[in-house]
This record gives sequence, structure tokens and C-alpha cells, in this order.
Amino acid sequence: MQLPGNILCVTLGGHSGRVAEQLLGRGWNLSPVTDLAAAGRLQAHRKFSLGLLVVGAEPDVAEESMEACIAASPGAEWVALCEAQALESPAFRELVLGSFFDHLLQPCDLRELEMTLGHAAKRAGLRHRNEAARRCAVDALGMVGQGPAISRLREQIRKVAATDAPVLIGGESGSGKELAARAIHQCSPRAGGPFVAVNCGAISPSLIQSELFGHERGAFTGASSERRGFIEAASDGTIFLDEIGDLPIELQTNLLRFLQEKTISRVGGVRNLHVDVRVVAASHVDLAEAVAVGQFREDLFYRLNVLSIEVEPLRRRMEDVPILAEYFFQRCIAKTRTRVKGFSRQALAAMLAHEWPGNVRELFNRVQRAVVMTDRRLIGPTDMGLEAVENVAGMGLDIARTTAERDVISLTLTRVGRNITHAARELGVSRMTLYRLMEKHGIALESESRLQPASAWSPAAPVIRPTPVARVGDSMDAMMKSPAAGYRSDWSGAGKPAGRA
Repeated sequence: MQLPGNILCVTLGGHSGRVAEQLLGRGWNLSPVTDLAAAGRLQAHRKFSLGLLVVGAEPDVAEESMEACIAASPGAEWVALCEAQALESPAFRELVLGSFFDHLLQPCDLRELEMTLGHAAKRAGLRHRNEAARRCAVDALGMVGQGPAISRLREQIRKVAATDAPVLIGGESGSGKELAARAIHQCSPRAGGPFVAVNCGAISPSLIQSELFGHERGAFTGASSERRGFIEAASDGTIFLDEIGDLPIELQTNLLRFLQEKTISRVGGVRNLHVDVRVVAASHVDLAEAVAVGQFREDLFYRLNVLSIEVEPLRRRMEDVPILAEYFFQRCIAKTRTRVKGFSRQALAAMLAHEWPGNVRELFNRVQRAVVMTDRRLIGPTDMGLEAVENVAGMGLDIARTTAERDVISLTLTRVGRNITHAARELGVSRMTLYRLMEKHGIALESESRLQPASAWSPAAPVIRPTPVARVGDSMDAMMKSPAAGYRSDWSGAGKPAGRA
């Protein structure tokens, strides 16, 4: 057996110091110490992958001090070697259960201890690989994930960032549209300029014109000095107009003139000011439908919708949920002292079974709450306010199958431009089967369901209903012929609170 190196052996009292001598004699690369102060000095200068804590019947050191020693070597796996009497202490038992890879009772067979240390070394290596993968999952743009959806989004961002054309970002509330907008700015030649984010739905309608375009001194009561608006403040950079669909219809004309002429006029001003700003807009509502009902200007829609990308909801990239949860967990514990070590298997299973209607924002809020409220070392489902999954062992394969099926359907629909007939042909299924699968995975377009007429069937009537997807298919064919069908996104109809995505 190849012996692992970098092992810190902490012996606390008693005759147990012979264990370190025996392991050294058998070729193990140990750094033996006999108190926690010496262990701390070593940990300050060296990184250990394994730790061995040897204690007698009654540890003469507080459990909090031992826990601090363990926490000083992040990523290391620890093995406890103790006498049976030591486990009668509830605090020490809790420490062993929450912070140690395994424990052995003295006297123990040396070969058994070596085998346990070997297993712990393999787990430490696996943890190191996982940490490296997690660091790679967070790219320079601050986007977390490794699944096909986030990889596709990164590729789209790099493409649209190379130009100066307006970008329209679609996606549900809380899915990360502002993060995508910031990534576009950081990848673009304008990265050295300002990035100004404006939530059009959070500004009072009476103030939004002044906020966007600025005002001159004396333009209205209280305007004691001239003020630059958000658009002017973003000169040589990017302005992000979040929830553009909430912009009052009368102000959309001014915004259209700015997009066409690259000039603005302050409130109360008589001259036009040239500004060099790139516009990135976002909305959680379907702007094409808003145009159809007269709530959004058609010419402004086409001016904004030069380049369009969509941020997928979290339920369509479930493979990134554990990575995102770990990323948020590390952020939450970075500035706080906590005994929480991570998530239990039950918590991970519950997260993978949850639908996440609030998307990434909901996941962050649940992780943040769990870190603060839990009394355990491993976060459980109840700490996150999630329902526990009974068959945790069987979750992996089922979720993998469901995720793979959903991803294949989504990718195929995207590739064929949401054409149901072509997608069904590529997948080798009938249109009816494809519609059923889309309904199963929540892929059906909301625009299709809105075109679906209300059912006139009586609940008590014993009639055989035709399959609803046939009518949806007819509506979809009609949409494919419509000019507005060029802008296709899977929008959420849910409302969004004031603030940025």
C-alpha cells in the first residue's frame, strides 16, 4: 500500500503516544505533536491532508479547542483513536460524529488503523478533486455551474459581448438576469467603463424620466441643481434596464429616440446631449405579448430585441443545484464563525427534488437561513424548509434519467427553433408524445397555453375529451407563421418584487 504523506498526529495525554512511534516505524510520514498549541503552529505553515487525534479515557482538553484544531486544516480528513470511556461524553461524541471520518477504540490492531488511514486518505483526495472542480465551476464572470444550460449561456454571452448592439435578456424572476448582464459588460470592450443597473419597476412613474434622462436646474420644484440621469452616467459603458416591460408607455418614446439617435434631452433642457452607451434590457414578461395587447411599443421591442438570450430557470438545470448550494454555503460562512460543515445527503436529495419556483434567489435565501438557524453540523432538509425525501439512495438514478430526458428535449427544441414537428422527428417520437413529455418536464411554452381557449366542457358531462395538445399544436403552427414568433423565450408569468434579479 502506498503510504499517504502530510499527516498531523495530535496526541493528548496518557500512554497513547506510542501510536505515533509505531506508525513512524512503519514508514508513515507523520508530524507528531502532544498539544494543540504545537498543532496550531504547524498548521499555520503546512497543509495536512490527514489528521489523527489520539486521546485517552478522559480528554483533558475542551471539545471546542479540539474542534478549532480540526477546522484549522480545511479539506483534511480526521480519524479519532480513543478509549471507550471517552465516548461517554456527549460533547466528544458529537464532535466525533460531526467532524471525523472514522473512529477506532483503544487498544486497536495497528493494521486496522493503517487501513482506516488509507481510506481517509482516498476520501481526502476525492474532496480535493471536488474542491478543484467547484473552483472551476465559478468562472471569471461569476457564473456558477457546469451543466449544458449554463455552458450554453456562457457561450451566448461571449458572442453578444463582442458587438455593441442592444441585448434583450429573458428569464424568470430570480434566475440571474442581472448577473448575465454584468457578464456581457465584463466580456465587452466597454469593460473599463461604468455598469449602471436600473430597475424600471422600482422607480416611481413620476420620477423615472428624471432618473433616466436627468434634469436641468429649475426644471421642477426641488430641482435646485442640474443632475445627470442614469443613461448619461453610463456613458462609455453599459446601462442595464431591468424589467423594461414596466416602463410607462409615454416614456418608451423617449427611450426609442435615444436608441435611434444616441442622444438624450434632460427634463427642462433645450439641447440634445450625445451619449455613447450600450443598452442591455431584461424582462420576466413576454414582451411580444405585451406588444400584442398594446402595453409595449412594437418599434421599441424590435429596437431592443436585436440580440436575445435566455437565462434558464433553476428547475431546468438541476445538475447545478449542488454546486450552487455549496457556493452559497461558502459565501455565507466566510464572514461568520459557525460549526456547520455542509449539507447532509438528505438535504441534497431534498434540494434535487424541489421545483425551485423562486430560482437561484430562492436557493440562496434557503441556504443563508439554514446556516444561521441550524443547530447541527450538517444542514438537513428541515433547516432549509424543504420536505425530506424518503428513498435517498434511489434518488440519484431517477434524477439523472429525468435530467437527461429534459435536457435532450430542451436542446432539440432550441436547435429546431421550437418547431414541434421537426423536434418530434429528430427525437423519434410522435407530436403527441413530445407534447406529453414537454408537459411532464414543464417545457411547454406559456405563450401556447395562453392561446389555448378555455374549456367549455361541463365537469359532470361524461364525454371523452380530445387531447388538449392537439389544439395547442394548431396554435403553435399559427405562431410559427407570425412575425412575433421570431422572439421565443420561456417566460414566467410570476410577478417580481422590487429589486434586481
